Amino acid sequence: MMSETATEKRTTTVPVLDVRGVKKVYAGSGRSVEAVRDLTFEVSSGELVCIVGPSGAGKTTLLRCIAGLLEPTEGEVVLEGETVTGPPSDMAVVFQEYGRSLFPWMTVQQNVELPLKARRTPRGERDARVADALDAVGLSDVTHAHPWQLSGGMQQRVAIARAVAYGPKVLMMDEPFAAVDAQTRADLEDLVRSIWKRLGVTVLFVTHDIDESVYLGERVLVLSSSPTVILEDVAIDLPDERTQLETRSSPRFSELRSEVYELVQRAKRGERPRSEDSSAGSSPEDTGA
Repeated sequence: MMSETATEKRTTTVPVLDVRGVKKVYAGSGRSVEAVRDLTFEVSSGELVCIVGPSGAGKTTLLRCIAGLLEPTEGEVVLEGETVTGPPSDMAVVFQEYGRSLFPWMTVQQNVELPLKARRTPRGERDARVADALDAVGLSDVTHAHPWQLSGGMQQRVAIARAVAYGPKVLMMDEPFAAVDAQTRADLEDLVRSIWKRLGVTVLFVTHDIDESVYLGERVLVLSSSPTVILEDVAIDLPDERTQLETRSSPRFSELRSEVYELVQRAKRGERPRSEDSSAGSSPEDTGA
């Protein structure tokens, strides 16, 4: 059973993001590879949805299709009623390799304001947005520092601040904490939930970490092995107020973590959703799962 907040969001709002039968086939020399077979799901405005799955399950392919960086072979991605045909102006992406996304010769302030300058946002509004974003990520005191002067966790905060300052309606995050230590990762997880609640932004968070997906999300979409479909959409009915110690030590967290873990193991074994039409594909062995 979903939490009251998640239920209200999904039943009283129209989807801000609608992924409709997205399929992606990569054409190679002599053979084609069906990476994504049929991905269909909705995300309501203000939801925080996590995506997990086995390695090679198509998480990055899905993200690129949603972000307009990759054209689906079939199906479509709809953002606020408009089909995505290129990078949408109301969407921002935070990548895993934060170091490569920041310009080392620019200050923190300059890195964060860069997309706003490209959008020709007026100087006064730009300064206010940058200040608010840096305050949200706890970096108001390092505006004149350069990325190479900061720790890895602080650099990732800068990347998050830049996305927040842009003012997106949908914030997508592609394994953003994979390269930081465990303690920093926990701090950044709490930061994401804080920003999500503070700004009311819709978040789609891709991760390999099962515990992280359960701690962060209102829902966890578990992907099957390739060719990818949604194996299960798991509702996370943990309290809205979460802390690393209390939440992760709760019996309900353990139950949900075990449920998602078992689903990922099923995906690794090549199991498919019961609802999948058997005529749409062959056995896991035949599909290369």
